[in-house]
Amino acid sequence: MSDQPFKSIGIVGAGNMGTMMAFGFSEHGVNVSLWDVQSSNVDEAIDMTKQEDPKRLKGKINGFHDIHEFASSDEQTPEGHRFFIFSITHGGPADSVLEKMQDDLKKGDIIIDGGNENYRNTERRQKELEAKGISWIGAGVSGGYQSARRGPSLSLGGDPKAIDMILPLLQQFAAKDRRSGEPCVGNMGPGGAGHYVKMVHNGIENGMLSSICEAWGVLHHGLGKSYDEIGKIFERWNAEGELKNTYLIQIGSEICQRKKTAHGDKKGEAASTSGGYVLDDVLDKVVQDDDDTEGTLYWAVMEAADRHVSAPTIATGQYLRVASGNRGQRQRVAQKLTIPPPTKINGLKDEQAFVEDLRRAVYVSFLCTFCQGLELIARGSRDEKWNVNLGDCMKIWRAGCIIQTEYISDLLMPAVTSDARIMNIKLIDEVAADLNKHYDALKSTVLKGTEANSYIPSLSASLEYLKYEAAKMLPTQFMEAELDFFGAHNYDRPGVRGEDPGKVSKGTHHYEWRPA
Repeated sequence: MSDQPFKSIGIVGAGNMGTMMAFGFSEHGVNVSLWDVQSSNVDEAIDMTKQEDPKRLKGKINGFHDIHEFASSDEQTPEGHRFFIFSITHGGPADSVLEKMQDDLKKGDIIIDGGNENYRNTERRQKELEAKGISWIGAGVSGGYQSARRGPSLSLGGDPKAIDMILPLLQQFAAKDRRSGEPCVGNMGPGGAGHYVKMVHNGIENGMLSSICEAWGVLHHGLGKSYDEIGKIFERWNAEGELKNTYLIQIGSEICQRKKTAHGDKKGEAASTSGGYVLDDVLDKVVQDDDDTEGTLYWAVMEAADRHVSAPTIATGQYLRVASGNRGQRQRVAQKLTIPPPTKINGLKDEQAFVEDLRRAVYVSFLCTFCQGLELIARGSRDEKWNVNLGDCMKIWRAGCIIQTEYISDLLMPAVTSDARIMNIKLIDEVAADLNKHYDALKSTVLKGTEANSYIPSLSASLEYLKYEAAKMLPTQFMEAELDFFGAHNYDRPGVRGEDPGKVSKGTHHYEWRPA
């Protein structure tokens, strides 16, 4: 504690994330003031502290129902700084709380917005508060509520002087790379860079989530594997090879093998005296996007389109979630279309070899997702003049976050930590070699999955991504001609210097295909 100035912090939001962060900071000896718009959340959090070993909670956690008392409880450093963390829903709720606190905020205060906020909102608040001498730091906090206590991954963006002041405390609090011991927290750049990096992290996350859930479906419906068998397969995948120490694979193995008990969990969920698996209680309906509590994924899709970055694995994962959330509509459409459901994959001469191909397909789809995400960060950073270091992104993603995956991190780190300004990750020799190496496994998996009506949108999107990203000549030659026919959009000519490959801009030629 001696190397950082903050002895206390104030946390706005006593939900799962805010409460666990309060516990995490307390374990590092920091006193925590806690407030929430719902007083019952504060009371519940304080009740939880009473169940903790007092030796673990070295700092005091005090709950407040009055926001003004809460704000005044946070101690100033000798230099006149206070430190607050917002752990609440993006958009309106954050603005509402900020308005409630505006008379209590003082020059020198530093506020971290730890919610999944749109980076444009972050930059707006930074400008509004800068005139008052208050620093608003956009911080991507990754890892879920469990890592919020044990140590999350943190991507910071904003005033570099303010970040330097809070960084020593956050380095203590953040997750640590198990091999190097380095804290997984970093200054991504000015303005909204921190939240932008977190937005892309969540895009990569869902590309991975989609790919692994598709693999689960292939194993369960296509090969008839039991949950336990799939859990053991995931254990093996997580133990060695390209998917070694991949968080989503690891928790997938646990999920598949978690059986119901007579008492269920702490709140009685999945209680059963007749056995079964907890997974059977889970409906196929992902609704985080539909209730507007989570926006990062569709922001990532829109950003990719707006900045002209091809990100189909990420985008298709989003569309799968949208379709899953609209379960009622799906049930009605299913009666109309009568599309065959997934069936068992027939004609396999070597099932073990197919499972190995599936593993490699998942890996290459993960790698495609990282390519798409890092290229979006690189483009956004260039456009916004943030100067984000992709190596810093990979460093903070090595522990504490959802997308931690050891092999891909090791593969990318040497190139992205160099001084080279890499805009296209696929041009890295080691990445290109692996995409080539595993392409056939991805293609074979998609072909067999398609024949069996498996749901494989992200795996298929990754295959198509590699095909058209590596194409020397695309059928869009014909699209360009049709655009010129009806819209006089103009075209460039193949093999002509200055036109081929030419700039990404309107062509120089128009042919009058039919007189107007």
